[in-house]
Amino acid sequence: MNYKLELLLEAHEDLAEFSNRERILVYKQFKKIQKSPELGTLLGNKNGYDLSGCRKMYADNKKICIVYKIVKDKIIIEVIAVGKRNEMEVYKKASKRV
Repeated sequence: MNYKLELLLEAHEDLAEFSNRERILVYKQFKKIQKSPELGTLLGNKNGYDLSGCRKMYADNKKICIVYKIVKDKIIIEVIAVGKRNEMEVYKKASKRV
């Protein structure tokens, strides 16, 4: 079963910051997430950012992190943040959005 993938408005803005090549790599990961959302690693408390219930998946050789959660009652995947891994940037963004 394929889940419907929805991006928060802020996640759309995150994607706009990437090059076309990077966006293509992220979209490939989105397709994998839609088919098997449990593939992503569960997040909990990440350096002081409470991301319980969220998962992460990487793109571009672990340079880009996708933070998302599964909303089972609606059968959707909600992408919360997409960003570079350096200095916990993506986790900071995600913690403000959940």
